[in-house]
Amino acid sequence: MVVGYGEYLRLIKNLLAYKLVISSGMCQEVERAELAIQEAQNGKIVAVISSGDAGIYGMAGLVLGLLQKKSLDVAVEVVPGITAASLAAASLGAPLMNDFAVISLSDLLTPWALIERRLQSAAQGDWVIVIYNPKSNHRTRQIEQAQSICLQHRRPDTPVGIVQKAGREDEKRIISNLAEFLKEPIDMSTTVIIGNSQTIVYKEMLITPRGYQI
Repeated sequence: MVVGYGEYLRLIKNLLAYKLVISSGMCQEVERAELAIQEAQNGKIVAVISSGDAGIYGMAGLVLGLLQKKSLDVAVEVVPGITAASLAAASLGAPLMNDFAVISLSDLLTPWALIERRLQSAAQGDWVIVIYNPKSNHRTRQIEQAQSICLQHRRPDTPVGIVQKAGREDEKRIISNLAEFLKEPIDMSTTVIIGNSQTIVYKEMLITPRGYQI
């Protein structure tokens, strides 16, 4: 049995032949996890699908958390995947060669005040910042606030990479800078990588030096 969000299941349609598939919508993660656990208890082998890596903003923590809460003994294997940060970074060059932070701007599950504090800390600490869930149809101000926070600590010409639909056939990549990147199309399928004080652009690729003497 395969359980997942409809869009993610569509992306792996070629792998689902002859399998029982249960699809559901956005914001139904808890219901999907509970269903998967119930079916596993009934003796089925169940795959719960996430995009990217199931353990990074994915379903692994939710499934394990429910098992812990209910004190259930169900065998779980977390299969590693490739998260959007790695895919976007590879498309852009090598922006994550030194310390970096990954921050989701979605405040559905995390209070904005806490997200803002994390942005402040990462920007002040000169970490490369990978931004997930930067902007939706109903949530547009958060990415503007993230830009404002970063501009308090970084030059306006700090390189910024934008990758839409990382790793997919219709992937798009844009190189911009901290002052200008909000002019580019950004949505929930976009990963934004904001360079640190050492990040440079070379032949349309972002490079953050690791510190080697070359």
